[in-house]
Amino acid sequence: MNHEEALARAARLPMADPAAALREGIALLGADYPELLLPPARRLAAAHPASAQAQQLLGLAARAAGESLTALEAFTAAARSAPRDPLIAHSHARTALEAGQPSAHLFAAAAALAPQDGGVILGHAAALFHEGRPGEPIAQLERLLAANPLWIEGHRSLAALSGQMGADPLASISAALARNPQAEALHHLAISVALQARDLPRAQAAVDAARTALGPRQWLSAMAGHVASEAGAPDEADRHFAAAGPPGDANAAWMHARHLIRAARPEAAAALLEPRIGEPGALALWPYLSLAWRMLGDPRADWLEGDARLVGVYDIGLSPGELAALADHLRSLHLAKAAPLDQSVRGGTQTDGNLLLRTEPAIRDLKARLLAIVERHVAQLPPPQPGHPTLIANRAPLRIAGSWSVRLTDTGFHTDHVHPQGWFSSALYLALPETLGSGGEGEDHAGWLSLGETRDLVPGLAPRRLVEPKPGRLVLFPSTMWHGTRPFAAGERLTIAFDIARPRQD
Repeated sequence: MNHEEALARAARLPMADPAAALREGIALLGADYPELLLPPARRLAAAHPASAQAQQLLGLAARAAGESLTALEAFTAAARSAPRDPLIAHSHARTALEAGQPSAHLFAAAAALAPQDGGVILGHAAALFHEGRPGEPIAQLERLLAANPLWIEGHRSLAALSGQMGADPLASISAALARNPQAEALHHLAISVALQARDLPRAQAAVDAARTALGPRQWLSAMAGHVASEAGAPDEADRHFAAAGPPGDANAAWMHARHLIRAARPEAAAALLEPRIGEPGALALWPYLSLAWRMLGDPRADWLEGDARLVGVYDIGLSPGELAALADHLRSLHLAKAAPLDQSVRGGTQTDGNLLLRTEPAIRDLKARLLAIVERHVAQLPPPQPGHPTLIANRAPLRIAGSWSVRLTDTGFHTDHVHPQGWFSSALYLALPETLGSGGEGEDHAGWLSLGETRDLVPGLAPRRLVEPKPGRLVLFPSTMWHGTRPFAAGERLTIAFDIARPRQD
């Protein structure tokens, strides 16, 4: 379904028949056109205020478009009209959670209607965590996983919660493997979680256990190579990647390319990646191809990231008092004791959930300001270029894919990383320590944002740009561009970050 077809179908939504409209609307949502569906869905809900189906459609469209307040109001109305519908009950609870509203009681009600629904169980766990009761979901998931040791999503959620509370994220997975040593998915998860926790000895132990239990597997050889490379054993990594053979997917390709770049073999990395750029999942390959091209002096590196218009630095227009109030509110949302698994945060914490879906007035105002600046930034971009991952042809709608706050303290920093699941990424500064560098000659730029640098993989590669943090300053840059922060000596560095989703290309 292309844009014109979707526009026509949205215009023909049957306003007299909410059930038929819901079926038609779900087709539009499945094709990822919630913004086109939202106006007629509003009219349908206004014409049928007591119809659970009309309100459900409005809630689905609004939620997919990132309009969390409208979605919550619609699902609240739908739940009043159909209190025994398990899908509506789950959607009501989920939108309340995303909106930052109390939702544990709503998930409990949804669980009573669908007690075996894993999504409801995991949503309830997230709601309890958000409401400052982390012990309850951890204990509940531990009980459920003891009875259902092959529930992979349950293990993944428990690992995330446990890790943020300073507990062992691998505990339930290890227990499940002791009972199910041939479970391939559990072995894969054990290696992945150990890597996310940055525990290379346990990742190596998990690889060894998987090889003993399962024998040769292509995915296992690739992960063994990745673990060896991260642990500083390049020859061992080469042997494992050779055993894995040609990468079977983009995930295996970036792991191998990362190793080749760390080993200072950019020609091999480029030869591996260039033929795969058009494959599914190829956005994850661009950051490594950018490094290979820069190491080789290939002019395509400047084609990819060299245009200054790709990066924007803006002031969001809040007064010092407004910034201080927003910072105080964000501090109250930092409930974890440690950083999430598989994140770049070192020496700090990160909020859970999509921050900019919350419905507090200050957050809603901030979201509107941020999207207006993103719109300005997109408007000044260079024209579309065929094959370019950032300079794409279709640049709307602007939809936030994820957002969070990070609070770094003392010598905290972000490791160099990328967000290839997005189109543009960001850093918004709210509170900063007094120990940031001034940027003078010979100065180490303490606390500054570094773009285009990856000190772990290519220590001698200079950043493309260093940006000085200032309260109220927003930096926008392509999601495939490497970015991180320089450590600072002491104090607090409070930020918000978000990703803009890559619009679909018809």
